[in-house]
Amino acid sequence: MPVLDTLAQLADPLALLLVIAGTLLVSLSRCDRAGAGRAFAALGPLFRADPEADEFAAMRAVRQIERIAEARSIAGADRIPTALQFVQRAARRLASAESVPAFARWAGEELEDRRRRHGAAIDFWTMVAETAPAMGMIGTILGLVAMFAQMDDAGAIGPAMALAMLTTLYGILLANLIALPIARRLDRLSAHELAWQRRALDHLETLAMAELDAAPAVPRLRVMP
Repeated sequence: MPVLDTLAQLADPLALLLVIAGTLLVSLSRCDRAGAGRAFAALGPLFRADPEADEFAAMRAVRQIERIAEARSIAGADRIPTALQFVQRAARRLASAESVPAFARWAGEELEDRRRRHGAAIDFWTMVAETAPAMGMIGTILGLVAMFAQMDDAGAIGPAMALAMLTTLYGILLANLIALPIARRLDRLSAHELAWQRRALDHLETLAMAELDAAPAVPRLRVMP
């Protein structure tokens, strides 16, 4: 079939290996190992992530915590069943919170840490998108050099020209059809996730203020030496 023949002509393992290996090596050299690990780990939830469903489940759990806090105290916040690990950690922190500033400090550090981890993954795929076209151009230059070096051999010109053209094609495809869409989707998912997490923490911080600030201070006994 003509279509299959055309696709077969566009398949060059050497050109593909040159672009992918070169792009990954350069990108890995520009970021730390942890950031690269998070970037590849983020591919798992990339398509199955549902931030709207997570937000709904999180706010439902927060409302349950609010009802418990109104009826009893925030000490029972960690008894709320939820599949969201973030909400579980926040509930445990709230239940054991000794003061509002302590809980607020933990909340701020938690969100900043998550923002930093998300940013490392996004930056890696952005670097891949930036590097891939350059690696394609390097392949093109190498192919042209090989072609000009063998101008007296007509049979060698074709493969060299194919390498020159296909590396540019692969670089463009890797950047614009793979890496850049991944980076942008991760960025959107991160923004949505951090937004509902900030909203949930604001509700929990309000509960901490209502109970801990209103509670009378308990004097500590001084132990005499």
